[in-house]
Amino acid sequence: MPIPDFQTLMMPLLECFADGLEHTSLQTEEQLATKFGVTEEDRALLLPSGRAPTFKNRIGWARTYLGKALLLEQVRRSYWRITARGQTLIQKHPNAINIAYLEQFPEFAAFRTKTQTQILEKTQLAPANQTPEETLETSYSTLRQQLAEDLLERVKACTPAFFETLVVDLLVKMGYGGSRLDAAEVIGRSGDGGLDGVIKEDRLGLDQIHIQAKRWKDNAVGRPDIQQFSGALDGPGSRKGVFITTSTFSKEAVEYAKSLSTKRIVLIDGRRLAELMIDYSLGVNTQRTLEIKRVDSDYFDDE
Repeated sequence: MPIPDFQTLMMPLLECFADGLEHTSLQTEEQLATKFGVTEEDRALLLPSGRAPTFKNRIGWARTYLGKALLLEQVRRSYWRITARGQTLIQKHPNAINIAYLEQFPEFAAFRTKTQTQILEKTQLAPANQTPEETLETSYSTLRQQLAEDLLERVKACTPAFFETLVVDLLVKMGYGGSRLDAAEVIGRSGDGGLDGVIKEDRLGLDQIHIQAKRWKDNAVGRPDIQQFSGALDGPGSRKGVFITTSTFSKEAVEYAKSLSTKRIVLIDGRRLAELMIDYSLGVNTQRTLEIKRVDSDYFDDE
């Protein structure tokens, strides 16, 4: 079952406190996971940034919104309980609690006025069932995807010589090849048994990785190309290779690379190439940095 959005979690979360007792964040998370059939695997799913579990994050935002409406109150770190207003609301048995429902409470309406969430929704930058943090994550993912597409188009349009330089620069940024000068001496030697070049796996050169790079615009790299590359590794007795292309790999090519038992050939298609360029800041620059800060609960523990 998909992880419920944070508004769907609001009513069930409030009901977890219907007994009037204090409950921890973990206890309510366990109850909601059971109610919605969220598995351990689902609970391990992270936000696109990889910084927090999606399920836990959504519960946190649902709890925050209920707290701003004075339906829940925090009694101490990680412990919450229902308020008199919350008990009254439960007795009314509403079908659901969402942002629109919470707007009836003046404290919540004031909170919403002060946040940029309202601005984001008015400009329709994000679905209403997303938390503010998920809105940022979605926007980031969209911008990154567009950047990757733009990068790939530029790479496909570059000259073969520049593409060779790009491959060298990327591998060096990833920690291979030692220095830029060392890497440049071995990459780009076409015709050597079908290999485009060889690069050090580490700065000491304890092992080597053979590289083949094809700047293709449309045609997919097929199984015969990977077989030929694999065969070329036999001459020098190499066990490791990286095949880079600006296009894609056919299903047969991917399956063949996975089936190899005595060699390891990594396939990097155009999309993955662009993602690596972004990750290692090659051909891109930072336009703006946003810092997302939260209250440091540890600082207030000794109050």
